Amino acid sequence: MALEMKVPSPGESITEVEIAEWLVQDGDYVEKDQAIAEVDSDKATLELPAEASGIITLKAEEGDAVAVGQVVCLIDTDAAKPEGGAPTPKAEEKKEEKAIPAPAAPIAKETYASGTASPAAKKVLAEKGIDAASVKGTGRDGRVTKDDAVKAVPSMGTPTSGGSRGTSRKKLSMLRRKVAQRLVQVKNETAMLTTFNEVNMQPIFDLRAKHKESFKAKHGVNLGFMSFFTLACVRALKMYPAVNAMIDGDFMIENDFQDISIAVSGPKGLMVPVIRNAENLSFRGVESEVKRLALRARDGQITVDEMTGGTFTITNGGVFGSMLSTPIINPPQSAILGMHNIVERPMAVNGEVVIQPIMYVALSYDHRIIDGKESVGFLVAVKEALENPEELLMDNNLLKALEL
Repeated sequence: MALEMKVPSPGESITEVEIAEWLVQDGDYVEKDQAIAEVDSDKATLELPAEASGIITLKAEEGDAVAVGQVVCLIDTDAAKPEGGAPTPKAEEKKEEKAIPAPAAPIAKETYASGTASPAAKKVLAEKGIDAASVKGTGRDGRVTKDDAVKAVPSMGTPTSGGSRGTSRKKLSMLRRKVAQRLVQVKNETAMLTTFNEVNMQPIFDLRAKHKESFKAKHGVNLGFMSFFTLACVRALKMYPAVNAMIDGDFMIENDFQDISIAVSGPKGLMVPVIRNAENLSFRGVESEVKRLALRARDGQITVDEMTGGTFTITNGGVFGSMLSTPIINPPQSAILGMHNIVERPMAVNGEVVIQPIMYVALSYDHRIIDGKESVGFLVAVKEALENPEELLMDNNLLKALEL
């Protein structure tokens, strides 16, 4: 019996996907639940598992956009598994493709500009990295003279070395095309502004140096920077709820919860999974959730549901060495916090110049619903919490906050 495999719905509002890569070949024997293809939606890349065991017949090509519910392959469930695990031959062999002879290379016609160059001219042209054939000679029978070589300059786009100048053309994945569309939409449809501040990371450095080993030993996760930033943002979002809100036409939607989206790098590009109800999580809870989501993104297991929603986003360009940036809002959210690299810089402390580890932070926000007072106040609140974590994030009870 031939089983028709149709594209399942990856999530709400997704109507089509793109076949990114077939993981099997036409005529292979596949096992039930074996991953047979990777499909791109406009939100994530997902694996397509076989619904039954049997010989597969592909009905779509890589790069094809297929609607949800469309048949993409057939599985002959009556076919016996080949011995030794070798692929079963296809029921019908493909007709042998006839080799098409390559067209003969065109014979280059000699032109006036292809005259020979004098020895002196060749030397000058070699020093300039110019091909003699590209120079129009003024000598007898088009011969390139030394004067021609001295006056010759490389034409626009002409390479002066023997390096490769090849190009390639590759179609963007559906996910990348959707991301590009959304980014342009944000720039065109929001009144986006960015405000900056700097954070002295020394208090967090001191705290982590003292407790990170015991924290990891007890909880099995590192005490990283993300938990401090996430909880600092949760505190600031409660103080400035407009930063946690969204605009919907003529209405502003306020949220009484903090779902924090975190940007993580995966094999298919940037993913933005969501830490749900971050306001209810401890340092251990945030770090455990960050680790879980990062591993799922790295292994290509992240789901659309895990990246849907979110009321505020944190992105960390510092892991790649970024000193400062203006992050783009993740719609329909209204603000995003950008973290950057930590560099030792001179800073005035109690009237003295001291070298401290400083991080620049940036808050991009939609000025349609977030005023300058709220945006600056939010970023100052984040800065205060990070520079005084024991009091503002741990309620002066460090051991309880870290669950040590």
